Amino acid sequence: MEPKEFRLMLGDKELVIETGKLAKQCNGSATARLGDTVVLATATLAKEARPGINFLPLMVNYQEKMYASGMIKSSRFVKRETRPSDEKILMGRVIDRTLRPLFPKYFYQDIQVILTTLSYDQENEHDMIAAIAASAALSISDIPFEGPTATVRVGLINGEFVLNPSPETRKKSDLDLIVSSSPKNVVMIEAGAKEVPEAKMLEAIAFGKKWGQKICSFIQEIQKAVGKKKREFPPASANETLTGYIEKNYTSKIETVLFETAGKLARYEAFRGFSKEVEEHFEKEMEGDEALAQIDDLVDNLVKKIVRKNILENEKRMGGRKLNQIRSLNIQVGFLPRTHGSGLFERGETQGLTTCTLGSPGDVQILEGIEGESKKRYFHHYNFPPFSVGETSNRLFPGNREIGHGALAERAIEPLLPSKEEFPYTIRTVTEILGSNGSSSMAATCGSALALMDAGVPIKKMVAGIAMGLMTDPASSNYKILTDLQDEEDMGGDMDFKVTGTRDGITAIQMDIKIKGLSEQIFTEALEKARQGRMEILDAMEKVIAKPRAELSKYAPRLITLHVNPEKIRFIIGPGGEVINKIIAECGVDVDIEDDGTVVITTKQEEGGRRAQEWIEGIVAEPEEGKIYKNCKVTRLLEFGALCEFMPGKEGMIHVSEIAEKFVENIADHIKLGQIVNVKLKEVDVQNNRFRLSIKGVPQPIPEKK
Repeated sequence: MEPKEFRLMLGDKELVIETGKLAKQCNGSATARLGDTVVLATATLAKEARPGINFLPLMVNYQEKMYASGMIKSSRFVKRETRPSDEKILMGRVIDRTLRPLFPKYFYQDIQVILTTLSYDQENEHDMIAAIAASAALSISDIPFEGPTATVRVGLINGEFVLNPSPETRKKSDLDLIVSSSPKNVVMIEAGAKEVPEAKMLEAIAFGKKWGQKICSFIQEIQKAVGKKKREFPPASANETLTGYIEKNYTSKIETVLFETAGKLARYEAFRGFSKEVEEHFEKEMEGDEALAQIDDLVDNLVKKIVRKNILENEKRMGGRKLNQIRSLNIQVGFLPRTHGSGLFERGETQGLTTCTLGSPGDVQILEGIEGESKKRYFHHYNFPPFSVGETSNRLFPGNREIGHGALAERAIEPLLPSKEEFPYTIRTVTEILGSNGSSSMAATCGSALALMDAGVPIKKMVAGIAMGLMTDPASSNYKILTDLQDEEDMGGDMDFKVTGTRDGITAIQMDIKIKGLSEQIFTEALEKARQGRMEILDAMEKVIAKPRAELSKYAPRLITLHVNPEKIRFIIGPGGEVINKIIAECGVDVDIEDDGTVVITTKQEEGGRRAQEWIEGIVAEPEEGKIYKNCKVTRLLEFGALCEFMPGKEGMIHVSEIAEKFVENIADHIKLGQIVNVKLKEVDVQNNRFRLSIKGVPQPIPEKK
């Protein structure tokens, strides 16, 4: 393939996609450029499907290279790029969720999309460019991708929408919305917002979709010009004998289990029993036949088919719920005695326990990437142990899913947090999912709001979240929207649409679909039903705790904030950190200093905090003429007097005439080196930074007895 360039104006900027130049041995590759930001996307297909795989093994790997923005990793010991940061993992997930619905239903070969940021200009965001490059690479490849897709970011400044705002502009925006669309429909949404109303959010999505469709048309033109012919693949075929037997003998049994058996685990155990029965029935007749491996999937498919049919035709859900009915709620706060705050949120069988921990400003998380270094003062960590679904596993550490769910809950809460000036603590919330049956990320959101209020963090309003689902029948255009998803409705449904917010607006959205796109009508209806569900959950939460506690936990550290002249910071720190380290060690506190002169003392002991405050105030205090300073140390003896440190970092001269009422012939007879004296500041020479001290007539400290 010869190198070719294709150009499209996006607002006042030109998008350039180049093909046939880099990475020629993969199935498809393309570079996308906006400004001086350049991303390479490659798409590679495995030679053949792996045995036993019954899902699409799509891998989207997002790689950031420090050289892209002219940087070298700051670590002294590791200079090579390592595991992607959480932010890059999240971006990879956004692109994965965009692409996944556009592959054929039964295509199970491994696909790997690798996105490498080659150049970054700090203005044009590499993540949106990477998403477009990924779509272009797949579209021109022979991989059976049914795109293209396009992804754009939408900001909201002073009521006006902004396409792909710069990082600086995003800081001022009331909305950070990512919209992915196909040529006809929206396929993925990720959003953070400052209580944006539903109507305005719909406008923003329409704005993003319009630009996305323009990009899709552009990629279609590239595909026509240089695209390879899509390869054919034989669709998976189910064994007719097994399918017929299972449908005939187990349809009514599955319906009974679904609608009369309480508890997800009990239902799953029954379904496994049905699979075992079928396997035993055909064991001799089909011995050695590979089709026996389909039994679990065939039973599972029938379960999903029955769930869908009952919802679409009868509006019948598991547990007898109505389509817009939320499962029973159990909400508690102050659940744990020694944490700074805790909240327990249960919805049906989903149970999340969230804790809040308050730390010093120095506990902030430092992030390093091609965007430079930044600090994060609020972070939420989400843990999903295997016991939460009654399973065992040797993977006990967070994976990409846990990072994604934690980020969603974090984004939902962040707009309601107090500013650093109002509340300078570093804040960490952690959600332990103790039981899961649908929408654990929304349990994490609700639990976080409860724990923060229980800890006394002055968040502005209560925040809640809910997950919406969808069942569709393409043949009849019939659809049903479900409030508060659970197990089979989630796994066998067509949409997972999570919305968080307050009574006044949306703070976060995450939408994934399994069909080719959503109509505006469905999306509008789902957003309204989500709002109604959110209000019901907020009512229940506010009955337990309506506002933040007036006092922090007695176990939480206390902060003392001082503001000093920035020029005096060096005196607090001292040579080689000697002074500040001494304050920390002797007072048992942490001390954080900002360049603007803000000093924050973090202490768990009132006495230690008071001592540290007095110490620092003494260091930065201005000398007062006529004031008596006590317990000052004589630092040098001279022929005509002595030098004495009367304030931290400040020395003054005690002239020989200011030592005693009578004539002093030998200074050493009256003052010793290192002696502790009380002095009076008689004169300040501001211009030359000189100070004249006196001990004449000043009561002196009583020497300690040896």
